[in-house]
Amino acid sequence: MVDHLANTEINSQRIAAVESCFGASGQPLALPGRVLLGEGVLTKECRKKAKPRIFFLFNDILVYGSIVLSKRKYRSQHIIPLEEVTLEPLPETLQAKNRWMIKTAKKSFVVSAASTTERQEWISHIEECVRRQLLATGRQPTTEHAAPWIPDKATDICMRCTQTRFSALTRRHHCRKCGFVVCAECSRERFLLPRLSPKPLRVCSLCYRELAAQKRREELEERGRGSPGRLAHLGGAVCGASSGDDDDSDEDREGSGDGDWPSRVEFYTSGVSWSAFHS
Repeated sequence: MVDHLANTEINSQRIAAVESCFGASGQPLALPGRVLLGEGVLTKECRKKAKPRIFFLFNDILVYGSIVLSKRKYRSQHIIPLEEVTLEPLPETLQAKNRWMIKTAKKSFVVSAASTTERQEWISHIEECVRRQLLATGRQPTTEHAAPWIPDKATDICMRCTQTRFSALTRRHHCRKCGFVVCAECSRERFLLPRLSPKPLRVCSLCYRELAAQKRREELEERGRGSPGRLAHLGGAVCGASSGDDDDSDEDREGSGDGDWPSRVEFYTSGVSWSAFHS
């Protein structure tokens, strides 16, 4: 099917129509050999709430964006190379059905379809395109993925100290390493996560300790247990404390409850209700 449609007039027209809907804000999508295989509206779980997004599946990329006017205007175009994609079906809950996670090294997020059949069709088609793309490029499947952000409404309290309660004045933040919803005090540190950004990013206190310890171990191995003086300055080299705002709108101390909250809650794959994360 892909080979048959490649470089045909109908395929070129369909891709041109998608480009037109995104307008000048979108990137060009037409390339030799690229085929538009399908499109549809999926619900994407965002930080604040779930929102409908238009998705386009090509033989080598997955494109999605916000819907301004259906079939006529889209914005906020995102392009994901398929060789970087891993899919993970998610269990059904009373609040959410027909979901799966789209995971990449830079960004992971959850989407849902209108029916079980539609979900299975999307998953099957995407996985087949990923398989073909990996075969064509000779690349191995990605094994490291960014953590999906847990939605704001999943918890009323900080998921690290379990003491701070969020309110109109006490805002939520997200750790870029684990995706937990945390307070400002429990996410004062920054750490360089090269896969996500060239700049140090906000991380929670637990992830900061683990990342810093891992970095120290790596430096000791590389330098044959190198200079303690240089290792002592590790934090300043890759991260820094901050109490200011960051770009959480995209869409520390540990409290006495540190041992009460699991350090690695499998929020999406556990099948538990969001209410279980509230105090």
